[in-house]
Order: sequence, then structure tokens, then C-alpha cells
Amino acid sequence: MKIHYKYFFGLIPLSLLIILIVKANPHYAEYYALNIYPFFVKTWGLFSFLTRRSLAELIIIFLLLAIILSTVFIIVKTIETQTFIYIKKYIFGIISFFSVVILLFVLFCGINYYRYEFTHYSGLEIKKSSKEELIKLCEILIEDANKKRENLRENEKGTVHLDDYYETGERAKNSINRLAEEYEVLSGKFSAPKPVKNSIVMSYLRITGVFFPFTFEANVNVHIPPYQIPAVMLHELVHLRGFMREDEANFISYLACINSGYDDFYYSGTMLALTYSMNALYMEDYDEFVRLYHLYSEDVRRDLEYSKNYWKKFETKIAEVSNKVNDTYLKINNQKDGVKSYGRMVDLLLAYYRQA
Repeated sequence: MKIHYKYFFGLIPLSLLIILIVKANPHYAEYYALNIYPFFVKTWGLFSFLTRRSLAELIIIFLLLAIILSTVFIIVKTIETQTFIYIKKYIFGIISFFSVVILLFVLFCGINYYRYEFTHYSGLEIKKSSKEELIKLCEILIEDANKKRENLRENEKGTVHLDDYYETGERAKNSINRLAEEYEVLSGKFSAPKPVKNSIVMSYLRITGVFFPFTFEANVNVHIPPYQIPAVMLHELVHLRGFMREDEANFISYLACINSGYDDFYYSGTMLALTYSMNALYMEDYDEFVRLYHLYSEDVRRDLEYSKNYWKKFETKIAEVSNKVNDTYLKINNQKDGVKSYGRMVDLLLAYYRQA
């Protein structure tokens, strides 16, 4: 094995060492998030401004093709030469490549999983809440959703109409910038969220959006029900701005939506919050859940039914595998409850309305 392979292999333990250090010292992670991470965004991240098209999508397609072609080439050469030298080089090359990828992941977003929680900046107090508080929260969100839904245009399917995705992305960027006026930690120059051309593939994987740290892009599945898209865009923009925990990304997305000045964004964020809150109530008190469900306006119910039918089409084995992969990813990155960590948004919502 040549010496350069050894250098690449050393990046894996280096990445692990960095994670162990910031995990034990959150203030290091916070310093990194505030002072070093923005440098990468301002330099490496400039490539994301070159095109409205998702660079992440192009890179993934290129890598898949490269892996397929190189694998075929290696197999052919191995058969021709009757030696394993090409397979050996191929394996070393793959390991070296992923060693670099792992280090870049750690530097470009992995460390941010261990920074201070958003409550450090918002002053919100997370504590146990009563069922009555949860019911009151749901009632507030239902009232907001019903009211905002009245002002929105509908498409031919009877659900919320959404304008051009790129225009919506610009409004999403404006919305997070507006919230940054209250929470300076969210400020910075970042690209707008980008619609993924092959979004239906993301739906099969049950993915609504993804922050791609290697290009510093917020990528969004625009094949999903339109009313969900603004909240998803802001969720991914929150990741781009350094907050990686899913519960916090959802909550900050909600804050950005209701303070955006756009009715469709307000509705999208409210429906996001309402879904999680009502799911929590369903587990707590089914009778109350049913009672509150009947408070939904007909338009809101139609949107929910559309969403239910949409996602039902993608209940496949592929989706199950994708969910397990996502669950594992979250657990590895300091979210011990895995996909269950999304439910913690309800505690943030309760704290927010308790403070209001």
C-alpha cells in the first residue's frame, strides 16, 4: 500500500477524535459554530450561489454513475489480467474517498450537532407540561390554521396553491433573515433553498428535504403537498445556519414562518406545529384528540387528507429502509432518540406559548 493511502486512512480516527472532543466540550462546538463554520460557508459555500440548480443533486448523480462505471471497469480488468491488483486499488481508493468525505462532514456540519441548544439564545425553559397546556396549545394552533387557510388560493386539487418554487425559496431566505433580526445567531449570508429536480425520488425515500453540507445547500423535495414546502424550506435553512438538531430546526422553522409576513408561510409553519402537537395529544388523550380534530375547518381537513393520501403512495420497503438509515444517522449524531427526537418540538412550542 502506497504512503498516500495511509494519510487518507488517518482522516477517519482524526474525525472521530474531533467528535469526541466537542462532545465532551460543548463550548468548543459552540465556538466552532460561531467563528469557524461561517468561514467555510463564506468560502467553500460560494459555489452554491453559482446556479439555482441543486449542485448536491448533480454531484450525487455523478457519483452514482462514477461508481457504476468504475466498478464495471475494475471487474473487466480483473478478469482480463487474472489478478486482484485492480480490486485492491479500488478498495483503497474507496476507503480514501470516504475518509475525506467523513472529515468534511464533521467540519461542515457534524460538530454543530454538539453546540449549545437554541434555548441558550431564546431563553425558553423546557419543563414538564400538563395535558391542559397541550390541549390549549392545540386549540391555539387550530384557530391559527383555520384563520390563515381562509386567505390562501387553491390549486386544481383543492389544496393550497404555491407560486414558483424559486420565488418561494427567496421568500424563505427573507423569512429566516427577518427572524435573524431577533436572534442574531441565525444571521449570515446563505443561498436560498433549492428545489430538487428529481424530487419524486426523495418522496420514495420519505425525505422532504436535506441539508447537503458538502455544497452548503438546503435541498427541498417540491413534489410533496404544496402547503408543506415553505416550512420544509425553512427547516433546511436552519440546518444551513448551524442548528442541526431536528426538533430545533422544526421549531425555528415555525418561528420563521409565523413571523415571515406571508400567509402561506404562516399556514405552513402552523400546520407543521399542529401536526406534532396533535400527534402528542393523540398519545395522551384520544378523546380530546377527536374533539379537537372536529374543530378543523373543512379546508384544513382537505389539506390533511391530501397529504395523507400523498404519502400513502410511498409506503414501500424502500421507505422503511430509508427511515431506518435516518434513525441510525440521528442516533450517531448526538440525537439518542433517533427519529423520535422530532417530537421534542412540542416541548419547545409549549415553552414558547408559556412565555408569550
